[in-house]
Amino acid sequence: MARLNKIILYYGFTPIEDPHAIRLWQRTLCEKLNLKGRILISEHGINGTLGGDMEDLKAYIRATKEYQGFKRIDWKWSDGTGNDFPRLKVKVRDEIVSFGAPEEIKVDRHGVIGGGEHLTPEQVNELVAAHGDDVVFFDGRNAFEAKIGKFKNAIVPDVRTTHDFIAELESGKYDDIKDKKIISYCTGGIRCEILSVLMKNRGFNDVYQIQGGIVRYGEKFGDDGLWDGSLYVFDDRMVTDFSDHTKVIGECEKCSAPTNQFHNCANLQCRELTLLCDNCSATYSSEACSHELVK
Repeated sequence: MARLNKIILYYGFTPIEDPHAIRLWQRTLCEKLNLKGRILISEHGINGTLGGDMEDLKAYIRATKEYQGFKRIDWKWSDGTGNDFPRLKVKVRDEIVSFGAPEEIKVDRHGVIGGGEHLTPEQVNELVAAHGDDVVFFDGRNAFEAKIGKFKNAIVPDVRTTHDFIAELESGKYDDIKDKKIISYCTGGIRCEILSVLMKNRGFNDVYQIQGGIVRYGEKFGDDGLWDGSLYVFDDRMVTDFSDHTKVIGECEKCSAPTNQFHNCANLQCRELTLLCDNCSATYSSEACSHELVK
């Protein structure tokens, strides 16, 4: 019987007394089940993306849910190829999302304390319908991700990594929206669990987040709601769509043709991704890097 390969995306905020013990358990479990991907663990919880055979992933979920703090995890499934991740990485970090503010984050068995109100996809649409221009979508991802997809009329902060968000929020650029209804959003919801706390701590008064992130919204409404374009994902696929009529909003950085395809810079020392159409990507590999190299 042919193997059915899948990818799971998940996170859970809960107090963990011994992250290193959880790391050893998780690594052993994944190795036993031949799963690859990345898992981050901290005293605040767990954050993972794994790929492998669907039955092996189901066995992983059953075993992981035996830990009391992980019973409430929302597991998000998508199609995989079997080669979506080169290896398995299981690490302990100060934060499971690196905003650089672990001291601001407090969790209990119900999740993050003091974050934004969670909205279902349906409630997102209802809030926008009821309050119109008083609702602002605020992108909680790295700016390059929004080049191929974002919520309609969303604010896209000028950030290259999550470490840039605090300085961006404190810059004064967004003081005019502090009293608006702000819907923060990100891929699967985890970044907004933290971002919404950071925003509320800095005077943004009415902050929401989408339960399950863009993934859950796209599963519900496809490309017939308030989302435009494709979704960037952090595995070998790089891009996924929600329907057969996804709008292409990205533009080739060489010729401005429509595209949603990212390509790694030809310079191995550079970590920039470049949006290129099929025609330009054929010649790009021979060109010298023009990016400012990320330290």
